[in-house]
Amino acid sequence: MKQYIVDAFTDKPFSGNPAAVCVMEKWPEEESMMKIAMENNLSETAFIVKEEQGYHLRWFTPVSEVDLCGHATLASSFVLFNYFEKDKDVIEFDTRSGKLTVVRKDNLYEMNFPICEQHEVPVTNDMESAFGIRPVKAILGIDLVCVFESEDQIREMNPIQNKLALLPGRGQNVTAKGTDVDCVSRSFFPELMVPEDPVCGSAHCQIADYWSGELGKNTIHAYQASKRGGHLYCELLGNGRISISGEATLVAISDVVAELL
Repeated sequence: MKQYIVDAFTDKPFSGNPAAVCVMEKWPEEESMMKIAMENNLSETAFIVKEEQGYHLRWFTPVSEVDLCGHATLASSFVLFNYFEKDKDVIEFDTRSGKLTVVRKDNLYEMNFPICEQHEVPVTNDMESAFGIRPVKAILGIDLVCVFESEDQIREMNPIQNKLALLPGRGQNVTAKGTDVDCVSRSFFPELMVPEDPVCGSAHCQIADYWSGELGKNTIHAYQASKRGGHLYCELLGNGRISISGEATLVAISDVVAELL
């Protein structure tokens, strides 16, 4: 089985968010996919099988399967467009979040995702304790999004992981208005054994939606201010959907030689 390591939301190797992509002829047992994801120890490993109506895509962290992952979807589309479907510019994935379409536009891969419903919640002392700074606003959907006063606060933040795990949401995101971009953010998923996700596409279904309302614009240029860093180009489509685009680059191709169940 071929496995590709792709850095997503960047055009430079060893930056952005790395994902492993496994392209298979048929599905192995779930236990095998979990073991491969644990062995890779990346925030996500994607598994793809071609079916009659397109491709079936699943995402695994080192500890569990997840419902949606942006950077591993981008990485998966990069692999298919460049190694399996070179003549295509549109690929459709069947996933746990429904049908997801990715369109290749020059160097960008444009993903069409559902917008996550979210609502404002009270800022708590637990949030201040976890982040070391009190947020000015908190929004809760699938993930928690905490809004801060400045970009510098986001870049310099050093959250306490065990306290993050006590906050609501699948993950905890921090964001602020940017100076050179519309917003900067960082994403943390301690319960999924991902202390910091370098560039989280799915989190921007909430983050970009929030800043679209705050800034009064449908297009949001976001920057994930992790050590690896990455750019996301988001557009609110007005139908409960959002497009999130980014670049990607190949780092490695390998063979998984262990026997799968």
